[in-house]
Amino acid sequence: MVQVSQSSERSVDDAVLDAARDCVLAYGVRRTTMTDVARRAGVSRMTVYRRWPDVQSLIGDLMNREWHRVLVAAAGTETGGSARSRLVSRVVAVARELRDHPLLCKIRDVDPEVLLPYLLDRRGAGQDEMVQFLAAALADGHDDGSIRPGGPDLMARAVFLTTQSFVLSVRTVADDVPLAEFDRELARLVDGYLRPD
Repeated sequence: MVQVSQSSERSVDDAVLDAARDCVLAYGVRRTTMTDVARRAGVSRMTVYRRWPDVQSLIGDLMNREWHRVLVAAAGTETGGSARSRLVSRVVAVARELRDHPLLCKIRDVDPEVLLPYLLDRRGAGQDEMVQFLAAALADGHDDGSIRPGGPDLMARAVFLTTQSFVLSVRTVADDVPLAEFDRELARLVDGYLRPD
């Protein structure tokens, strides 16, 4: 039996996820097929089906990967200072990047029903990762005294809900207000919510 290395498996997974991203950007979620993804990735359909049973699970993993990358990249936006100021800067950076992320924009504009379960019924793994990041950052702020007392898990969810609205709903109220103004307002909201009394 041929042994396949974990890095080889990872590169196939990434190639398939990259192909899925390209297909969604080209056609939207509803018109993306496993055959299209396999062809773009240069692998057989069975290779794709062995990893993902359907397009829905593939797109779920793609979104998780993309949101993880945004969260990691936003770490570079943190400046020095208190845990609260670092958290606020990262929250705003993540919101700005997600709001303009090509994959999220395409899904929002063409296949918004894909997002509904994550807004109304359950969290996805990418959302869970963001809530966990927030809870850990809040605990850091409790340690350095820059964040008011409170349960980190509940506070993380409140910050997440607020930020999510600035990502997904801001277009409904933006009108002629530059989006950078909303970024500043998000920073004020989050900072004020977390500031010790």
